[in-house]
Amino acid sequence: MVPRQDKKNGAENDGPMRKCIVSGCSFPQQGLIRFVVGPDGFVVPDLEERLPGRGFWLSADPDMINTACAKQLMNKAAQQKVEFSATLADDVERLLVRRCLDRISLARRAGQAVAGFEKVSIWLRRNGHEGSVILEANDGASGGKEKIRRLARQASVVDVFSTAELGGAMGSERTVHLVIAPGGLADGVLRESQRLAGFRKPGTVEGD
Repeated sequence: MVPRQDKKNGAENDGPMRKCIVSGCSFPQQGLIRFVVGPDGFVVPDLEERLPGRGFWLSADPDMINTACAKQLMNKAAQQKVEFSATLADDVERLLVRRCLDRISLARRAGQAVAGFEKVSIWLRRNGHEGSVILEANDGASGGKEKIRRLARQASVVDVFSTAELGGAMGSERTVHLVIAPGGLADGVLRESQRLAGFRKPGTVEGD
């Protein structure tokens, strides 16, 4: 995963730092998942990062989540005995996918997203690149994707979804190329995709 770059000065736009309870290392918050313990003592992922209670952070990586579960590290972080789903890592991945695809669907309905090689190419030539998010299906033909990437320039490029997933979000059977205009929806898709890339290796999120 390549962190998004600050277009104004070329620096990585990392934001706040948080410590992963498995590695003990601090990373930009955008690459970690927050978890909280509910009133019933059950651990839940807090992808909105708004739930009350004592939270702890894990790198957006299924191996880190599975290690935390296997070694009972969440008990220590929460300072209490906790319970968690046996499929917690898979649950987090499904939630991230759903959040991304829901945002793409919202962008489509709001007229902020277009799909298809020709439409995306025309949109990029007419509207520029900065702040845009381009999504390329990870199982699509490489030739067309390389041509779109050459047009992308300062746009961020996401390559973690299949043609069927992108197609479903765009109301079609299959989608290989799509672009989302700059704004809150594009930023949301980018952030969730950055976290999802840790689950879908070697999926990438790139920004110049």
